[in-house]
Amino acid sequence: MVVGIAPVLIALLSFILRLSDLGRVKGFIFDEVYYVDGARDLLKYGVEVAGSKPEFIVHPPLGKWLIGLGIQVFGDTGFGWRFTTALIGSLMILLIALIAHRLFRNAVLTGLASGLMAIDGLALVHSRTALLDNFLTFFVLLSSYLFLTKRYWWTGIVLGLALATKWSALYFIIAFAAIGFYRAFTHYSGKNLIKPTLARIGQFGAVPLLVYITSWTGWFLSNRGWNRDYSSNVISSIIYYHQQMLDFHTGLTEKHVYQANPWSWLVMGRPTSFYYESPKGCGADSCSQEILALGTPLLWWLGTIAIVVVFGLWARSIAKHRLDPALTVIVTGITAGYLPWFFFQERTVFSFYAIVFEPFLILALIYCTRSILTNYGRLGEVVVAGVYIVLFFNFLYFLPLYMGDLITYDAWRARMWFESWI
Repeated sequence: MVVGIAPVLIALLSFILRLSDLGRVKGFIFDEVYYVDGARDLLKYGVEVAGSKPEFIVHPPLGKWLIGLGIQVFGDTGFGWRFTTALIGSLMILLIALIAHRLFRNAVLTGLASGLMAIDGLALVHSRTALLDNFLTFFVLLSSYLFLTKRYWWTGIVLGLALATKWSALYFIIAFAAIGFYRAFTHYSGKNLIKPTLARIGQFGAVPLLVYITSWTGWFLSNRGWNRDYSSNVISSIIYYHQQMLDFHTGLTEKHVYQANPWSWLVMGRPTSFYYESPKGCGADSCSQEILALGTPLLWWLGTIAIVVVFGLWARSIAKHRLDPALTVIVTGITAGYLPWFFFQERTVFSFYAIVFEPFLILALIYCTRSILTNYGRLGEVVVAGVYIVLFFNFLYFLPLYMGDLITYDAWRARMWFESWI
């Protein structure tokens, strides 16, 4: 599907920004220490190890294989570690344009969607850091587009790739499966229901599971994987390993200085500092260099309002039995990416997890933008243009914190709008 030249140009410019001095930080940024190490092990051994011993790892291997791909091509440097996620982050700008074009059939709204994705600070920081969440978001966004086009078998494959990156993809599998079954049961009955029901079981059950298991091939082929020798039955060993992983995730309650309750994620109440140093060379006595996983504040605050509006309109459409596909897509993405975290109040969680539903927050803004343009004519165009200009400059203002630029301490402190950001 052709989306126009604007999203392509925006994606290319964003790719340049993401690659700009990508290896500036020579050491590890935040959890890169785990994932880059894992990528190195996978490239060398096909499985993650600690020295000569098996290593207990709590995330599936695919995201680390993707980090390893950058290392394989560009070398074991900061640029190599982060290249793949920079590429993926740029492709997401095109993906959200495809989805917006599918939902709204409007070139202006399509361009605005890609533009908003390009000027979000959280997306930029993830695109310049070798973590797993950007890969997860990419696969979720790609599966959303495939689901919209009713290519369910491909949707299942990509959802399997998402699950092979992080387990939180399971919520999207459940959400898409629920909608898929709903469509089958409302369009078919009697014997005609058997075939689509079996198809949905394969598409959202068997296929993602098969893809997920395949991602563990290195573990199956190696005798060095964690608990590989737990049982003579390899299936028992992998199940036991997964039980241990589940125990870790459900029992992770250790306090962290940057942990953030999900209630604060939308308004960026407690962004995660990925990196902070106080080197010299900024032209002042005190300097700061930080990489802060902070969504562009005004964008996220407006997005929060847009989400409330969208959920209200969706509830009204349900009551009137007039489902709007655009509302359903947005509500599904936010529900699957955000709502589950409220059930883990004791678990240690961080606001940067919000990246997985950030594209749907942008789509909520686009939905509201369409309403403004439709209902207010020329005045609406002026308002929308003004808001987008303000958002762009808000992004530029915080850009040093997204890129890890060396700035004066006073300049850094001026950008700490709230004490909770420090």
